[in-house]
Amino acid sequence: MSADEAPERQTDDKAERLRHRLTAFVREEASAQGFELCRITGPDGIPDAPTRLAAYIEAGYHGTMGWMEETRERRADPKVLWGEVRSIVMFGMNYGPDEDPRHILEKKDRAAISVYARNRDYHDIMKGRLKEIATRFAARAGADVKVFVDTAPVMEKPLAAVAGLGWQGKHTNLVSREYGSWLFLGSLFTTAELDFDAPEVDHCGSCRACLDACPTAAFPAPYKIDARRCISYLTIEHKGMIDRALRPAFGNRVYGCDDCLAACPWNKFAETAREMKLKARDDLREPEITHLLSLDDAAFRTFFSGSPVKRIGRNRFIRNLLIAAGNSARSELVEPCRRLLHDGAPEVRGMAVWALSRLIDRDTFEALQRGHRPQEQDPEVQAEWDFGR
Repeated sequence: MSADEAPERQTDDKAERLRHRLTAFVREEASAQGFELCRITGPDGIPDAPTRLAAYIEAGYHGTMGWMEETRERRADPKVLWGEVRSIVMFGMNYGPDEDPRHILEKKDRAAISVYARNRDYHDIMKGRLKEIATRFAARAGADVKVFVDTAPVMEKPLAAVAGLGWQGKHTNLVSREYGSWLFLGSLFTTAELDFDAPEVDHCGSCRACLDACPTAAFPAPYKIDARRCISYLTIEHKGMIDRALRPAFGNRVYGCDDCLAACPWNKFAETAREMKLKARDDLREPEITHLLSLDDAAFRTFFSGSPVKRIGRNRFIRNLLIAAGNSARSELVEPCRRLLHDGAPEVRGMAVWALSRLIDRDTFEALQRGHRPQEQDPEVQAEWDFGR
């Protein structure tokens, strides 16, 4: 080694030791904050993301989620989102249920709410903890940081896969060998140099359990999902009326759908969530459809305080409940549906009409229509009356 090379080698060694220390520090902080998984990748780790995202949007699979089109460039490339980023730390928090969430699907008078939404909003839980990690890490590293939990244009699942948290299964969600399909994801972008982890290998093999489990056939092919047919998208993101042809397949699912996640064989290794705020509230495990249909806006906000369900608003939620009521074949739900024929929201009135058309016979429905004499201004609601007749 020449005299000129020695200082350069010492500088490299110092940088390497710093990188190792900072990597160990962020992993320790992640564990202390309750994250089961913490892996690291670089901003160049998903080079095929722009092409894949463009194809997804051009196929129309994003439905009415216009923000995906608007943020396409930033979403597909972390360096477009933040040009200074040099390392991306991906975090995983387990929210595994204590039972198979599909059991409730047989209880037609009960509302099936997705496992992730049965207690506190995970965005709030994770964002607060990531900010604590970020503050301590920035002070230790002398680097800039940004944290994201689902709400920013970040392709978290591909980044988590390339970082080694798991792989994107045929249902497009992340699958972990340790925690199955039940992982919330968050990220920390930083200008600091960290050690990168190796990507996880796809372990789906020939299995297609998740694809076959979908009640609405929302997967046009393995590793592709059409949001326009996905119950999670339709009950949460989609506004207004829902395709009449798809409603019977909803069953009693009123907020999200766990079928493709729950069907994954890798869940045999999953553990129940450790975080108490992610364990199901007793009153959200199997709530009665009758009770939920009676909620006005104030009662809805109170009942779902702190829950992600609150974010879709009372009208969209009642719309979903009325679809479940129409699928229930339960006569005790006729009167709650009848009361909602005069609701102020057209999507509620329309679904009340549809539910009643399924719960009562044609003669009774036609008599109801004659007695109701709706002066309906919304053409979609009127179409429900015409269809029901």
